[in-house]
Formats: sequence, C-alpha cells, structure tokens
Amino acid sequence: MTEVVKAIERAENVLVVGHVMPDGDDISSVLTLSMGLRRLGKKTLPGIDYKIPYIFEETPWIEEIVDFDGFENSGFDPDLVVIVDVSSPDRIGRFVEVLEDVSAVVVDHHKTNEGFVKTQWVDPSFGACAQMVLRINEELGVEYDEKLSHVNLLGILTDTGFLRFQNADVRVYEDATKLVRMGANPHEISKMVLENKRPEQFKLFAEVLEKMKLEVNGLLAYSYITSEMYERHGCTDEDSSGFVHELRSMRGVEVAVMFMEYRPGEVHVSMRSKDWFDVSEIAVMFGGGGHPRAAGITLKDTNVFDTMNKVVPQITRSLASYLSR
Repeated sequence: MTEVVKAIERAENVLVVGHVMPDGDDISSVLTLSMGLRRLGKKTLPGIDYKIPYIFEETPWIEEIVDFDGFENSGFDPDLVVIVDVSSPDRIGRFVEVLEDVSAVVVDHHKTNEGFVKTQWVDPSFGACAQMVLRINEELGVEYDEKLSHVNLLGILTDTGFLRFQNADVRVYEDATKLVRMGANPHEISKMVLENKRPEQFKLFAEVLEKMKLEVNGLLAYSYITSEMYERHGCTDEDSSGFVHELRSMRGVEVAVMFMEYRPGEVHVSMRSKDWFDVSEIAVMFGGGGHPRAAGITLKDTNVFDTMNKVVPQITRSLASYLSR
C-alpha cells in the first residue's frame, strides 16, 4: 500500500479505472477513490468502459463515471492511472490504451491477479476492494462525510453478499461499522441493489430454471441464457447478474454456474461456490479469473452450448476428484 500511496501523492491528475461488466465493488472503489482524491485538491476522472447497470443509478456521483469515449472527449490529461478491482489488463476495456503512455498502479483483491503493472497492492485477504480504498483514503488524510461513506459501503456490502459470504470476516464488519457511524445507510444500499428488479427479469429467470441441470449428486447446478432469450424477454446482461447466486442458494449445491450469451458469439461464464470448491482454478484454465468463491470467464467466437460442453466436464471432474480423496 505504501508504494501506491506515494504514487498517488505525487500525482496531480488521476484517472481511476475499474473493470468492464462493473459490479458494486468496482463502482464503489472507482467513485470512492476519485471523490476522495478531489477532497485533497487533485483532479480526478472516474472511468469504466462499460454501461453502468441501472440498479446503481441512485448511487451518489454515478453520473461522473465516463467510458473510454467520454475520457477521450473530456480533454483530461492524467499523469497517473489507478486501476481498482482489476486482475488483468483486458478487464479495463479500451482504457488499456492509456497504459502505453501513462504510469499506472493497481489496487486489487483478486487471487488470480496477473501482476500486469510494476507498482501494485494486491491482497486477496480483503473481502472487497472498497476496503483497500478506504485504507488508502485514510492514509492520504481524506475527510469522510455521509456521502463518501455511503458510496464506500456499497462496495463492501455487495462483494460480501451483504455480509453473508465467507469473505465477510471481522475486518469487513469493522469497516462497515465505521462507515455506518460516519453516515452510510445500509438499508438504502440493500433496497437499491436487492429490491430493484424488473418483471422481465423474473420471466427470464423462470426460463433459466426450466433449463437448469443438476449433476454430481446435486453438487453442481448450471443453466444458460442465449442471446435469443435475452431479446425475447426484453432483457440485457444487467438483468441476469444475480441469477448465479439464486442457483447457489439451493440446498445441497456447492457450485453454481451461469452461461450467458450477452450477444451472439460472446459468452460470459459466471461461477460461484458455497463452502469449499475453488472456482477461480476453473476460471484460470479458460483464461478467466476471480476469487475462490466467485469467478468468471468471457469467451468469444463461441456459443453457450459449446462453452458448456467444455466447462461443465472440467467442473464435474474436479468435483469428483475432490470427493474421491
């Protein structure tokens, strides 16, 4: 952390970049660091090269986030790029082009981080990258108020399943408590994220359940969504982001997998495990990454059925191998 903080202290114009297909922790980390640094007199620009999911539209400062086109048209000239919650360069979209000319640091908590820049702080022991951003801001002397605390808490709550996942350790509770004392509102965050679904989502999920399969004595649950299904139900990738969690919630399921063809020829594989299976090991085999209990893969020039035929057998073999020990 010390080297990252020193790099930020030296910079005047900071571009803070998150990953494509942003989640709550990504959005929180990008905004919390960007707005925190502005309070120190630095010029910042928060960037995510992907559409922001509509469930986060009530997040303070959400309108400040720009995609790569917005960055290019802004005239902003960074002397440092801070990449948050990102394990590999392909995950920042077209912002990777900026790394050719501007020095960068990484702040990340993914076990599968590739170490793609020289200066980085990577610590998988943190439940959320937002916790690491909190420590950076505190080290820099950023003054927190209700608004900044609220945005910071968003990342901690969403990446720990609202304190339900295994990564919700003592530090998570301590950090959440600190932010709530400073004005963050966990009720408003949970309402925005968990109680903000469209009717179309339920119809799509009903079809997902119809297509669901259980294997390895019920330890593995998986299903899929084709691009035709998205179009027929009037849904996008934003609508299916929580489906894998629902599959994992079934009794007896250890591993849940969703195969999602957001657009023809491109498939995203979202994997979750409950207690002991390391899904990040499977993700790495296919060029993806993530955490032991939450990982993902994005494959191009393929379809959901070919992808399932490759990934599912690998998971079943790994599960069977574990059970035979």
